[in-house]
Amino acid sequence: MKNTLFYGCATALITPFDWQGNFDKTAMGRLIEFQLENKVDALVALGTTGESATLTSAEWDEVLSFVLDAVNHRVPVIAGTGGNNTKAVIEKAKRARELGADGQLCVTPYYNKATQKGLIAHYTCIHDETNLPVILYNVPGRTGLNMKPETVHALSKLPRIAGVKEATGDAAQAGDILALCGDDMPLYSGSDEITVPLRSIGGSGVISVLSNIAPKMMHDMCHLPLEEAGKVQLKAMKLIRLLFSEVNPIPVKAACAMMGICENVLRLPLTPMEESNAQKLQNELKRLEII
Repeated sequence: MKNTLFYGCATALITPFDWQGNFDKTAMGRLIEFQLENKVDALVALGTTGESATLTSAEWDEVLSFVLDAVNHRVPVIAGTGGNNTKAVIEKAKRARELGADGQLCVTPYYNKATQKGLIAHYTCIHDETNLPVILYNVPGRTGLNMKPETVHALSKLPRIAGVKEATGDAAQAGDILALCGDDMPLYSGSDEITVPLRSIGGSGVISVLSNIAPKMMHDMCHLPLEEAGKVQLKAMKLIRLLFSEVNPIPVKAACAMMGICENVLRLPLTPMEESNAQKLQNELKRLEII
């Protein structure tokens, strides 16, 4: 398999903020060490879960620089660079490379969107004008655009297209991608609830929200024999549902706060979790002995 940045579990990191709304380096350092102690295989900074849409360019640099320094090459670090302006994505990718990132996670364009032909042109341009490996990111629930398996297959022929995060939640679509691409490109689940099912048909792992709070559980789903991994998947299902009972990362940041990792501070337009949902989440964290 070509250009494999990682196999297994990558955590889509939250970005902790203090009560003044500034990037909380102490909390991020605590979160990173928790991840590495529990053997995650890679870290993704500045993705959707990291509230990247509300960060300034200077803050984006600050967060990525901190994560890279804290990780210090212990696992690959992948930077979220995606956007709906191809030129701006390229500039961000170049900056990520300068700072030392190992790869980039690049979501499909949103709002202005694109045709399938436009997606191929967009990603080909990013590929050709940067030397930072690209993981494609398909999440139509957020972008309003579905990248079809045939489009992924076309892009898989480019040498620095290093994988796809498939977050439709549609195992059949993921299967179509795997059938078309074979060993040309790793496929990572972007939906925690189908991590093991996709692994059973050739998936290479997951880029996970759940692993912020349960990294060992996600690691086990990716590395235990399938029968054992399946039992872990089923054990986690209720918690996964609760983590997506409101817009991500509202619930996972609430959970991190309950665990003492960070403050429960989000940036508008996101607001803290509704109390009724937060209570259900807390009860499940207690049931699983996470808190």
